Amino acid sequence: MTAAAGPGRTSGPPRILLGWRYAPGQPDPGPPPDRHDAPTDPAPGGVDPGWVAAQRRIGHRLSRPARIGIGLAAATAAVAGAAGLAGLISPALAGCGLLACGGWAARCAAWIWLGRRHTSRLIAAEEQRMAGLRAEHDRRAEARRRRDAADLRSWRQRAAAYERRPAWQPVSLPADLDRIDVAGGTAAGWAAMVTTIAAPRLAAGGEVTVLDLTEQAVTADLVTVAGRIGLRPLVLVLPGDLPRLDLGTGLAPSARAEVLALAAGASQAVDQAGAPGTPAADTPAADPAAEQALLERILGVLGPEPATGTVTAALRVLAGIGDPRADLREGLLTGAELDRLAVLFGRGATERIVIERAWSLESRLRRLDGLGSDLAPLRPSPLRIASLDRSAGPIGNRMLATYLVAAITQLLRQVPRGPRWAHALALLGAERLADDLVTRLAQACESSGSGLVLGYRSVPAAVRERLGRGNAAVAFMRLGNGTEARAASELIGTEHRLVVCQFTDTVGISVTDSGGDSYTGSLGSSVSSAGSSSLSRTAGRSRGHGRSRPDRFGPFGDLGGSLSRDRSYSVAGSVSHSLTEGMTSGTSWGRSTSRAMGENAALGRTVQRSREFLVEAGELQRLPPSAAIISYPAPAGRTIILADLNPAIGGLPGAVPIDPVPIDPVPT
Repeated sequence: MTAAAGPGRTSGPPRILLGWRYAPGQPDPGPPPDRHDAPTDPAPGGVDPGWVAAQRRIGHRLSRPARIGIGLAAATAAVAGAAGLAGLISPALAGCGLLACGGWAARCAAWIWLGRRHTSRLIAAEEQRMAGLRAEHDRRAEARRRRDAADLRSWRQRAAAYERRPAWQPVSLPADLDRIDVAGGTAAGWAAMVTTIAAPRLAAGGEVTVLDLTEQAVTADLVTVAGRIGLRPLVLVLPGDLPRLDLGTGLAPSARAEVLALAAGASQAVDQAGAPGTPAADTPAADPAAEQALLERILGVLGPEPATGTVTAALRVLAGIGDPRADLREGLLTGAELDRLAVLFGRGATERIVIERAWSLESRLRRLDGLGSDLAPLRPSPLRIASLDRSAGPIGNRMLATYLVAAITQLLRQVPRGPRWAHALALLGAERLADDLVTRLAQACESSGSGLVLGYRSVPAAVRERLGRGNAAVAFMRLGNGTEARAASELIGTEHRLVVCQFTDTVGISVTDSGGDSYTGSLGSSVSSAGSSSLSRTAGRSRGHGRSRPDRFGPFGDLGGSLSRDRSYSVAGSVSHSLTEGMTSGTSWGRSTSRAMGENAALGRTVQRSREFLVEAGELQRLPPSAAIISYPAPAGRTIILADLNPAIGGLPGAVPIDPVPIDPVPT
């Protein structure tokens, strides 16, 4: 997946979209700024009346000598006037005294007036100063209000930009990786993971093949998404759809014999964890080389592309099981083939060994008798899904899983190398398979340029040794087992500190493993629907050249003709039956996210909250279902990031838009 050039996008070779990472493009504006409608310092009032009274008292006290002087001047003038009238002093002296007392009284009155004037000036100056302070306070308050208004407008602009930000950045890995290992996880998490990886590949014109060995139909969401983008996936639910599965039927005899030998050897395992079982006492120990040689000789006798039922019929002839004439009547074998089988190994000491080996192979391979028996052509589709259900049991499912992987490995080994990840193969439940089988598949994908996704629900010691080996990325999802979680934390490194977005936690809580979706086999064109098909029976069989069949289940069509086997068939009647294979899915990502998107305001508040944690065993055990800790190689060393694999995040308003880059078709 490659983002188109533009803001927040990258350009270059195709990359693998693995999830989404919460990384806002704009910084968080934080809370709105405080408003200062009420100023922090009070506005100054008028002149203090107490101060005015104090100033007047001071002026009054300062004018006391002048008032006393006026009183003394008045008393002196009265005494001088009375003495002049009484004739005690001369009138001239009395007049001089009166003039002197009047002058002194006038001077004292002037002092009193000047003091009062000074006091009034002090009070007026103080009132003017207080008025200036009030004006300055009002000016500062108005400037503060204007500044607060500007800050609020700026915050609103930043908040609006933050709301429109591309908060979810795609986690895209370089396409030069050979493999992606997924460790742990739930059915819901795997449904999100496979949808997130496969949907962009399909939208870009690539091909995706999914082998779902989990028996939980984790690809139901992928089927729905493929239908929404105009694709009709090819879904086969095994073992019910074995008659329509043609994978491996066109291989060369030696390659087909190897595939059948591996499948027969895997059927001896009795547990679903991948540990080999113990053969019965009367059954020879599995020897893949000897069984392959026996099957290769039988295929050489039966001619080109014999049905698997024909191979088991030949094994019954060698083992002496039943009446060969019954197989002859049913058209499984011809008389000439019976004669050649009778003299294939001769008589003598090897007869007992051949009988035991043929009996053992027939008892294990007869579960594949219906493989490819329905000759109706499969509809070509860029999305092919083969899923196992629980009807075959653990032994049968292990053999079917081994057959699917071994057959696809043979196909990939014969295809020419093409663009990396033009074809993606997802193997879910790889812990059920043998180590060497998974290793050969990885090598075949690497040599053909196909991308490989290996999903391990459990991480035993053997799986831990394979995680991240070579040029591979590792995605650690929720690990319920404490021992596995501790081992995974040691592989990642406990010093890493990661942040989980609250949106991931919230959606993860709302998603459960009890979804009601289902899909049926064969058609795979809709969810929760049943398809019908015709099972053709023939009285005889003929092989020849007349019609090529490029619409097989395996990847790359007919592999450039290298595996094309022309066929012609005579059909005489049909028996119709209905396929109602149903499997519960594990999630409802689209519905949960749609409800979250409906409440835009609540979503915006929720995304801002997050929690931080160290990579420890306890944290790995309580990771959200869609969260994954991804470790992938980079030029500066391995990079550790936390991603959300929820495919519906791409439709959120805050997600960076991703435009698929067309993938060159695989050369055929």
